[in-house]
Amino acid sequence: MPLGLADSVLEPLPEVEARDRFIESGVAVVGGVVDETIVGACLSGFEALDPALPGQRVFNLDPASAALVGPAGALGRLARALMGPQARPARILKFDKTPESNWRVPWHQDRVIAVAERIEVAGFGPWSEKGGVAHVEPPEDMLLGMVALRLHLDDCPVENGALEVAAGSFRRGRVVTGEIAGIVEQSSRHICVARAGDVVAMRGLSIHASAKAAQPSRRRVLHVDYATMPLPQPLRWALPDGAL
Repeated sequence: MPLGLADSVLEPLPEVEARDRFIESGVAVVGGVVDETIVGACLSGFEALDPALPGQRVFNLDPASAALVGPAGALGRLARALMGPQARPARILKFDKTPESNWRVPWHQDRVIAVAERIEVAGFGPWSEKGGVAHVEPPEDMLLGMVALRLHLDDCPVENGALEVAAGSFRRGRVVTGEIAGIVEQSSRHICVARAGDVVAMRGLSIHASAKAAQPSRRRVLHVDYATMPLPQPLRWALPDGAL
């Protein structure tokens, strides 16, 4: 995939340096978060996924992945290092991009959270349903207090549809869909290459995309959204406390 003038490739960094980049631009690649033994154990949890659904929400993790996501795990510790001690897992997805399921994701913001059930609360809306799970747009400050951690279980070079992020775009807050393209044109665009065991960290409300893979190979990712703000009662997370 040819790079544009405003594109730069983000290489993996040690955690301390990655944290500085994350604070500045809202995205960083943290190198070597998980070793190859744990990567292999996590891959076994992908065998039960429906191949017709390359992206799936997960509530019952395999033991290896659950150990990573919880507060004492490598992902849980990284989330707290980036966002503070209140960070807790709020949503888990598994992506399995293959040569047969090679799709493009246009520039967008992630603006919904998964909750246990639909209950009308001021400031939360509109509502939707995905995979039988209630989703809702929360207030902007809740989204800005979130971080997505994407643990790569396969190498992901530029040519394999690596994640692209408009640097610093989270500072724009919630953006009208029709204005996203203009913001991307005005922004530096970071392309997040990763090796198996690396983690891409992305701040909530960052504008991001991914291209179709030019040289497609398998790209399995454990994606965990961590939140730092509690939900107002009576709303509850779809991923309950103590689930991991």
